[in-house]
Amino acid sequence: MRSERNDRERLEQELQGSAYQTLLGKLQRKHLFLRRFRTWAEVIAFMRNGTSQDPRKDEVLRPIFEAHAEDEDPRWRVVLLAIFWPGLESIHFQKRGWDADADERWQNITWTFLQVLCRVDVKRRPDRLVQKVYNDTVHHLHDEYRRTWKRANREFTAEPEEIDALAGGVEGIDFAGIELREAQEIEINRLREHLDANRITEADFLLLIGTRVYGKSVADYAREAGLDYQVAKKRRQRAEAVIRRFEKEKP
Repeated sequence: MRSERNDRERLEQELQGSAYQTLLGKLQRKHLFLRRFRTWAEVIAFMRNGTSQDPRKDEVLRPIFEAHAEDEDPRWRVVLLAIFWPGLESIHFQKRGWDADADERWQNITWTFLQVLCRVDVKRRPDRLVQKVYNDTVHHLHDEYRRTWKRANREFTAEPEEIDALAGGVEGIDFAGIELREAQEIEINRLREHLDANRITEADFLLLIGTRVYGKSVADYAREAGLDYQVAKKRRQRAEAVIRRFEKEKP
């Protein structure tokens, strides 16, 4: 079983680096409230104390979400992951009945959380951000598991060797001779059809879009999304195996 404590410690250690200190300084130049914190460790300690209803916590989160929306720097997601880690651990424990595989459950929670971060719009919802992120993560996680439960009886399973063989020929999409944007749109629509039909999950869909349509390596995508590389790799292989099986069986 994974050691979440070790993962959290590594994450918090990463935040001690100069690159992250520069990010904090960037925020402090614009936001007076943040000048009371010397390091991200102090920010995290503040966010983990008291209640989620404390309006001062919005004074911390709002600038981070604004910066993330502006430049989409993946380091902001690392910061937010560290801040919300105890909340994610709470979800992991409370929803253990949804998935008996603790590692898979944790990866699904963090994946869903990272997608929620990208949806937060502080112009529309500037306050009670702690509650919003927590509640949205639970709701979207349930949506993903509900789709999984619905198709549980028709889920395609294969041995790892079979999955590798099925996925081996789809490392990229050949856009030669056609306009790139049009080709990307066609592929996105094709993948969305599989999503709408519940053959793949939203997490699968986003992973395939990032790696197959926009050309990111699985390693790069996993790093940006805060996922374990092997988990992301297996998720992609499973999704591609399902798609290939369906398309092979189509009349």
